Amino acid sequence: MNAPNPRPQGRTRPETPQPETPCYGALDLGTNNCRLLIATPTGRGFRVVEAYSRIVRLGEGLSQSGRLSDVAMDRAMAALKVSAEKVRRRRVVKLKAIATQACRSAENGPDFIARVAEETGLKLQIISPREEAQLSVAGCLNLLDRTAEAALVVDVGGGSTELSWVDMQGEGLDADTARFAPGKLPIKAWLSIPIGVVTLAEQFPEGEQATETWFRAMVDRVKAELAAFRHADPMRPVFDADRAHLVGTSGAITSLAGMHLGLRRYDRSRVDGIWMTRDECEAAADLLLNLSPQERAEQPCIGPDRADLVLAGAAILEAVQELWPCSRVRVADRGLREGILMSLMSERPNARRRRRRRRGGRGPGRPQEAAQ
Repeated sequence: MNAPNPRPQGRTRPETPQPETPCYGALDLGTNNCRLLIATPTGRGFRVVEAYSRIVRLGEGLSQSGRLSDVAMDRAMAALKVSAEKVRRRRVVKLKAIATQACRSAENGPDFIARVAEETGLKLQIISPREEAQLSVAGCLNLLDRTAEAALVVDVGGGSTELSWVDMQGEGLDADTARFAPGKLPIKAWLSIPIGVVTLAEQFPEGEQATETWFRAMVDRVKAELAAFRHADPMRPVFDADRAHLVGTSGAITSLAGMHLGLRRYDRSRVDGIWMTRDECEAAADLLLNLSPQERAEQPCIGPDRADLVLAGAAILEAVQELWPCSRVRVADRGLREGILMSLMSERPNARRRRRRRRGGRGPGRPQEAAQ
C-alpha cells in the first residue's frame, strides 16, 4: 500500500485565490474620435487600467451627403476592432458602448451599428443628446468649483455641441459612485446643437491661411444657433455677476490649453483641470490664427489630425463665452467615458446596498427645465 502524501509544512489549509478586481469599460464612438476607457472601482471612484483613443473622422462628409462614407466606416471599424480586443483581454465584466451625433443623424447609421455588432461583437447604443449631456457633466464632476453658484459644461464634439447649465447649490453632485445617478444631477437646462468641430470646419473651409474674418464667421454661426435658446435665461443673473464658471471638454479645448502652457508634448496631467481666463483662451486662439495649417500640424499638442479642426473648436468656445460670459474656464481632459463608468459602477450590487443604507431625508430635486 502506498504511503499517504505528507501534509505541506507551515500550512494548515490551502490558500483561497483572491478574486480579481472586476474591470468596467466605456466606449465612445463620436463623429471624430473612438475612445475606450477600462477601469476598476475604488472607494469613491475608479482607477484606469487601460485607455485607447483613435481619431477616425466617422462623420467626414456627413453634413453634405447625409450618410457615413465607406472610407470613414472602415476607419472606425479598425479602431472598434482594436477596442473589442482590449475589452476581451481585460475580461471586462460590464461594458457600455455608445455612439453619438454621427450615427444619430446618418441615414445609414443603424446599418453601421449592425455591422459593428456582426464584425466585432460590440453592441453600440445610439444615445440621445440629453443622455450625452448628462454623462458629460457626470464625467466632469470633480472639476466643478463647489464655491461657485453655477457652471456651464460645454462638450464640443465632432458633430454636435452639448451645453449643460448646472446649479452648483443643488443636490446630486456627490461623486461617490455608490450614490451616483446621472438623471439626478442638478442640470437646470441643457442644449444640443448640431454643430461640432467637423461640421463647422466643413461649413467654413479655411483656405490657404486663416483670417480673422473667416474665424468671426464661424463664431457668429454658432452664436446664431445658441441665441435662440431661452430656457437657461433664469440663470443669467448669476453669470452676469461672474458667480459662475465654464468647463470645457473636447480635444480642441485641451489643445488650446496645451498651446497656452507651451507644452513640448501633450501631457494630460498638466492639462486636465487647469484654469484659464477668458483672455488666455482668446490669446491661444489668436496664436493659432497666426499659424498656417502646416505650422499648426507641427504643434505637439495639435498634430496633423486636428490641425484643420482646432480653430473651429476655438470658435465654438468663443461663441459660448460671448453669450454666457465667465472670467474662468476649467479645461477637462475627461467627459463622456468617465460619466459612463460612474454610471456603470453605481449599478454594482454592493453599490446599490450602500445607497439603500444611506438613503434618507430629502432627495435631489428634479431639474426645472431641460430642453434640446
